[in-house]
Order: sequence, then C-alpha cells, then structure tokens
Amino acid sequence: MSAPLAFADVVLDGSRTTTVALTVPSHRAVLVVGEAATGIDRLGAIALGLDTDHGGEALLFGERVAALSRRAALAFRRQAGYVPEGDGLLQNLSLAENIALPLRFGSPLTPREIQGRVRVILGAFRLAGAGELRPSEADDEQRRRAAFARAMVFDPSLVILDQPFDGIGIGAAAELLDLARGGETADGARRAVFVTAKALPDRLRSRFEERYRVTGGKLRAES
Repeated sequence: MSAPLAFADVVLDGSRTTTVALTVPSHRAVLVVGEAATGIDRLGAIALGLDTDHGGEALLFGERVAALSRRAALAFRRQAGYVPEGDGLLQNLSLAENIALPLRFGSPLTPREIQGRVRVILGAFRLAGAGELRPSEADDEQRRRAAFARAMVFDPSLVILDQPFDGIGIGAAAELLDLARGGETADGARRAVFVTAKALPDRLRSRFEERYRVTGGKLRAES
C-alpha cells in the first residue's frame, strides 16, 4: 500500500537550494518547520497538484495528482483534507455554508442530508452557535475551526495543514490537532497528518511522531 504522501527531491525555490525528500506514513503526524524563505509553505499545494512549478515528484496515495485530468484530480483530492495558510474560507458564505460547500459539489447527498451532516460537524468543532456567521463576523478561532471542519467533511485519510495554528491559543490548537488526527488506534493516529509551520510550541510539537526542520537547504530530523 502506498504511503499517504511522499515527496521525492522536490525543489522549493528557483535557485535549487532547498530540496525535500520525505514520506508521510499512515497513522503518523509529521511536522516540517522552517522559515518562509525556504518555501515549505508550498508543500501542501505541491502535494495536491495545485503547484506544479517545482522539480522532483510528489505522490498522494501513490498518484501524481498534477498528471491527472482536472476532473479526476478534483475527485482524487477528496482523500486528503487541506487547510491552506490563512483559512481559505469564502467571505460571501457563512461558516456553515463554507463547510457544506465540498459536500454540495462532491457528494451524492441531498440538501437535507448535507444540512444534517453539517449540523453534526458544527457540534464536533464547537461551532454550533456560530454557523450563520460570515468569516468577517467570526473571530480567528472560529474561522480556524471552520477551515478544519471543511477540510474533514469527507473524513479523509490524510490532512494537510499549512500554518494551521496562527492567531489561536495553544489550547484550541491542541484540540484542533487532535481532531485532525481523528482519534487514536493501536497503530497511532487514525489519520495521517502533515503540517508545515514556521514554529510550534513544545506542547504541540510533542503530538507529532516525526518532526523535521528545513535548514541550510536540507531537511533534517529533529528529536
């Protein structure tokens, strides 16, 4: 079985000074930290085939998504949840509507079924009283919770998070990381999780089975 995510000598900058070779195994949370100049913030988009301006190869569940047709790529990406830097929420929709959007366009559920599913998800992410808010009306934590909830509506096997905890407290960040992991099994986290960040506090870092830092153009394991 292919790993949820693998990068083979992916080049992150035009000068070819930063390359990444890394595998994200099943049931593991993997963290990569580095300064913005290293280009690690591109890794999520590269994994999903949204950023193709790089050397090397990125495989999502063994598939090079960038080589698929647009329609096939859209369907294949549902195996992975993605929270981009910021939150990626649409400003003209409520938080609940943002969460429902992937289900409206990517599932056979009826509007009534989608409404019920979103209601459950809002409760799980502690947004039950905030679903009707627009992103501009919500606070940083509510927006981040909604972005995580939207990324997990299809219960993906892999969650990709870029700078996911900016602007929220460590307690909320730890809770969201646990939700991303999807609970624990005998093998580790139920979902694989891949996070890129400039830095994380130790309380969060300890929740990752594998930790790396990009420095001097190389990816180095951290204890």
